[in-house]
Amino acid sequence: MNADNALTEKVLGAVFEVADTLGPGFLEKVYERALLKELTLRGIRAVTQPPLSVDYKGERIGDYYPDLLVEDVSIFEVKCADRLSNEHLAQCINYLRASKLTLCLLINFQKSTVEWKRIANNFQPAGAPCEV
Repeated sequence: MNADNALTEKVLGAVFEVADTLGPGFLEKVYERALLKELTLRGIRAVTQPPLSVDYKGERIGDYYPDLLVEDVSIFEVKCADRLSNEHLAQCINYLRASKLTLCLLINFQKSTVEWKRIANNFQPAGAPCEV
C-alpha cells in the first residue's frame, strides 16, 4: 500500500469515528473541529484552515483556506450538503493546484452514512482532466 493510500485509510478511520460519535445534523465547523481532535488523538498531524497562496506571474493575488492539511501532504475538505457536487470537486482541485499537493479527500457528514471522494491531481496542463 502506498503512503497516500495508507494515510487515506487512517484518516477515514477518524472520519468514521467522528460520524459515529456525532451523527448527522451539525454544521461543517463542528465536524472540522471534531476531526482535528480525532486525528490528534490518533497521532496524525493536522492543521485547520492553512493559507494556500495563489500566485499570478510572480505576484500573490489571493489565498485559499482548505479545512484541513494533514501531515503536510493531503488536504481534507469537510462538507454538510445534501450531496457532493461538481462545485465541491472543483474547490478541491483548486486547493490541489494552489498547494501543489496531489491528494484531497472530500468528506460529507450530512447523511447518516458518510459520503467521501478521493481526488488526485497529477498536475496536468490546465483543462486536462483529473482522476476522481
